[in-house]
Amino acid sequence: MKINFYTIQIDKVLLLLLFMELVIEPDIYSPSMDNNGNYIDRIPSFHIIKKGVLCPCGTRKDKIYDTYSVFSAHTKTKNHQKWLINLNLNKANYYVENEELKTTIQNQRLIIAKMEKDMNHKMMTIDYLTEQLCKNNHVNNHVNAAINLLDFD
Repeated sequence: MKINFYTIQIDKVLLLLLFMELVIEPDIYSPSMDNNGNYIDRIPSFHIIKKGVLCPCGTRKDKIYDTYSVFSAHTKTKNHQKWLINLNLNKANYYVENEELKTTIQNQRLIIAKMEKDMNHKMMTIDYLTEQLCKNNHVNNHVNAAINLLDFD
């Protein structure tokens, strides 16, 4: 087997691909609901969660809680409790916002579908015009060749 620079480069890439690990992001915590429809803290099992939990309460932004006891202590902080109370006070607002976002998503899907249809139509037009241009160039080349032969003395 002949070894050259490209073989070495390919081997490095293959080696890198073999040892690369997928990046697993931590889960984002979301409180549960009790029977009355109020948000409550129910701490997930850390046997299932492999890369920790991020809490969206804003107390410690970008902090990853990787054990049950540390996250449990966090849920008892004043700021986390305030966040939970605020969620319960704004339930109706979150519902209205959710419905508005559903409408926005539906409208965006329609816009995207229309734009895709327009783009496909334009691509077909470009393909047709390119084909016509190639045919015209091919015909013009044959005509020019014939004219040049007639000019030959």
